[in-house]
Amino acid sequence: MRLYLGIVLLLALAFAFDWFPNQIKRPPGVLVVDEPEQNLIGRPQPWRYKGYRLTPLADFRLQARVLMAERYWLGREAQLSPVDLSVGWRLMSDQTVLDQLEIYRGYRMLYWRPKSSQWPAPHADITAHVANMHMIPARDEIDSRLKSLRPGNLIDLRGFLVLAEGADGWSWRSSLSRTDEGPGACELVWVDELAAR
Repeated sequence: MRLYLGIVLLLALAFAFDWFPNQIKRPPGVLVVDEPEQNLIGRPQPWRYKGYRLTPLADFRLQARVLMAERYWLGREAQLSPVDLSVGWRLMSDQTVLDQLEIYRGYRMLYWRPKSSQWPAPHADITAHVANMHMIPARDEIDSRLKSLRPGNLIDLRGFLVLAEGADGWSWRSSLSRTDEGPGACELVWVDELAAR
């Protein structure tokens, strides 16, 4: 009996604290036409953040549709990046395409598959227009904005793709490719500016 009461209490808390945010409905059609902008940094100047050394690898600007948002509290990575955003642009911002895909998450990774035997677009095209990104908020204000995002939000962010290093040799490096998949394919993003609608 206590187990059932515990589950009911957890579900009530989840909804009360908006852990399962409602999706914002969007019409069919491409909502984000621009590709992410990325420029490699020739002579990066590292900085310290929460005891880690962060090295900017590239300037980064992203306009995208939020497909999924997830918060993290546990683990070393959560100290730096408390929020992951799974985002899409171009064809992966189009509700017509998204309705034909099952999009789901593993631990800090994004997966997708067709709902039927037919893909709505070539797999390579889908891969090139969707990403899972680990977000590092530059300030408390950015942290709050990241945690308020819901699936369906359209975002415009600026910052850096970074390499994070701990004093004990631990490291976490951003992908610099939009076409990779699997472990190591996620972007690690220092978020300086963030707007959403």
